Amino acid sequence: MGRVTRRAFAGAMLAGLTAAGGAVAWGATTGGDTDEDEKAEARRRAGSDELRGMWLSTVTNRDWPSRAGLTAAQQRSELLAHLDTAARCRLNAVIFQVRPTADALWPSPYEPWSQYLTGVQGEDPGWDPLGTAVEEAHARGLELHAWFNPYRIANHADSTKLVASHPAREHPDWVVPYGGKLYYNPGLPEVRAFVQDAMLDALKKYAIDAVHWDDYFYPYPVAGEVFDDDATYTRYGGDFEDRASWRRDNTDKLVRETAARVKKIRPGTQFGISPFGVWRNASTDSLGSDTQAGVQTYDDLYADTRKWVREGWIDYICPQIYWNIGFAAADYAKLLPWWAEVAEGSSTRLYVGEALYKAGDPAQPDAWQDPAELSRHLTFARDHPQASGHVFFAAREVGADPIGAMARVVADHYQQSAKPPR
Repeated sequence: MGRVTRRAFAGAMLAGLTAAGGAVAWGATTGGDTDEDEKAEARRRAGSDELRGMWLSTVTNRDWPSRAGLTAAQQRSELLAHLDTAARCRLNAVIFQVRPTADALWPSPYEPWSQYLTGVQGEDPGWDPLGTAVEEAHARGLELHAWFNPYRIANHADSTKLVASHPAREHPDWVVPYGGKLYYNPGLPEVRAFVQDAMLDALKKYAIDAVHWDDYFYPYPVAGEVFDDDATYTRYGGDFEDRASWRRDNTDKLVRETAARVKKIRPGTQFGISPFGVWRNASTDSLGSDTQAGVQTYDDLYADTRKWVREGWIDYICPQIYWNIGFAAADYAKLLPWWAEVAEGSSTRLYVGEALYKAGDPAQPDAWQDPAELSRHLTFARDHPQASGHVFFAAREVGADPIGAMARVVADHYQQSAKPPR
């Protein structure tokens, strides 16, 4: 991610969208039967069974720690302050990034300590951030979802900058340089096994409430560059009609295998994924959404997110619907109903990823200068009972709240505490 966080991709990728013009009335809703209306009303009255989460990002010290090299006491104090903020806003879950770049925020036998703690990859910070986060989150009535990135190794392309004992240096054949970064090759069975072992070590050691992935599978496309997995495709892709189908199957395998292992290691733990908000455009696939996105997860990230929901492979999905109501190329008021329809009748819960970081950003459309925009999202979602909660990106903005958008959400929607869905 460099200074471009995973969330900035939502904006960056939309540079490839068709120009957005005009707006639709956000209040228009899809019809629903009486039972659905009653369920939505009951949930509003009870204020329960609703996920209210925030992402706590550590890559490039985006949210925490505020900078690398703080003392253990300073790091701990900042972490607890974020948890306190979540509790004060009546949230009930924190999604804590504990493996940002093939590293660890806990003592792992598989991967080095994260450089975002001490400034030096592999250096022991003198305390256990993940263990502390689990204990302190639970003490505040918060769920702790441990957020992992499966394949990203580094935000640079120089493997010699990795600590000498790094698995990527010990297994250079696992590594694919692409777009100025380093990635593990998802087509190698040994890579899939390793990254699962590395991530699920945390699940074995801590009572985390969920294993959580973000939107990175195969990397986002970079113009003029090719992800070089020719040799792997030649070796393993013979049963597939094309490379794209083989790549999607590799991602499917990672999802299915991880889901099975999560349930075996710690029954009751959830497995959730937060993908880019557009599966496919309707112009590409009649099952897709009424959008004109420049990136489609199915085609560009080789992630069939719709199938994972329909097949019930994951416990929850939290698509990053990071656009305002009325945004022509990717309208929140069209994407949320699309995802609700996908989730309806499945065993997968739907949560909505919300772009709090855009509120008040002068580089964003006018809608994001209105402190009420996010509150309108939650109001709109009330008419879609499949939507069981919202997650806000990210912790820094939840705390700073530059134009009062989060305060408006709390005042309008979170006046009472709520238990997360189970």
